[in-house]
Amino acid sequence: MSASQRPEGQQQTGRDAAPSARESVQDSAFLRACRREPVPHTPVWFMRQAGRSLPEYRKLREGIAMLDSCMRPDLVTEITLQPVRRHGVDAAIYFSDIVVPLKAIGIDLDIKPGVGPVVEQPIRTRADLARLRPLEPDDVRYVTEAVSALTGELGATPLIGFAGAPFTLASYLVEGGPSRNHEHTKALMYGDPELWADLLDRLADITAAFLKVQIEAGASAVQLFDSWVGALAPADYRRSVMPASAKVFDAVAGYGVPRIHFGVGTGELLGLMGEAGADVVGVDWRVPMDEARRRVGPGKALQGNLDPAVLFAPRAAVEAKTSEVLDAARGLDGHIFNLGHGVPPNTDPGALTAVVEYVHEHTAGR
Repeated sequence: MSASQRPEGQQQTGRDAAPSARESVQDSAFLRACRREPVPHTPVWFMRQAGRSLPEYRKLREGIAMLDSCMRPDLVTEITLQPVRRHGVDAAIYFSDIVVPLKAIGIDLDIKPGVGPVVEQPIRTRADLARLRPLEPDDVRYVTEAVSALTGELGATPLIGFAGAPFTLASYLVEGGPSRNHEHTKALMYGDPELWADLLDRLADITAAFLKVQIEAGASAVQLFDSWVGALAPADYRRSVMPASAKVFDAVAGYGVPRIHFGVGTGELLGLMGEAGADVVGVDWRVPMDEARRRVGPGKALQGNLDPAVLFAPRAAVEAKTSEVLDAARGLDGHIFNLGHGVPPNTDPGALTAVVEYVHEHTAGR
């Protein structure tokens, strides 16, 4: 596709990206916002942007199980690139799943359609910890291969690596799958705090190793997803979770890449999540960006936070709600526009493209 044929706002990817573009990734709007530097426009990307809502993604994955697709570098590369081509977002996020490193070290689990990750034998005793061996780079050679390919294809567009946070991984392992109330998880946390601490510490090492593989292969930033940590009270988070998350962030601090921390329903935890070591704190849709700034405090960029359900409203309503987010974020010392959670699978892809164009247009030169 020539430059004249490329849709307006679409990022340059593939072999047509000039060497100078590849060298300029550090000057991208996304990484500048992460570093709280001036930007030409507010950068945009979407969680779960790599697939789900895109017909080309569904066609590519026909007949291929989720975990299998995560272990094929050719599929990972193409799926990661699809939303960059389609929407013109300012960053790509590596296509994978938070349980991939657990699968890689031999945990018997699967991602069941309509359910999520299911663990054959939950981890609930000290003897079970022996099943959580350290993650070695050779365990995930397909990640190194895919990230290396992607950084060559993306040119000046940054690639975000990611991993699941220790608490969320622990909740899947202890519950045996998704849980609404996390009964087994909290029972272990409260009932055997020493075992709980050892479990999270071991998961922190696995998570850090997984992030290091992605960074060393070329990822320009990393995001730690703590999807279920909003189930905790602040005191429990500080005492029982924050040390493990901080260990992950500390382990990758020396690479100098921005570190993003995101969870759902974490309005009461935003300040603590920043304290854990993130450079950027993700905010879900329940807390306005100006209030999030107050809770997080100075020295952190913020990411968010359009309600994903808004995407199903008429275009005028989507633009109005997008404008509300931008207005609440005005004056922030670093803002990355995102949804307050992942893209729902039945979203109209055109709505996402329109949001990107709206944010770029209405923040240019602010």
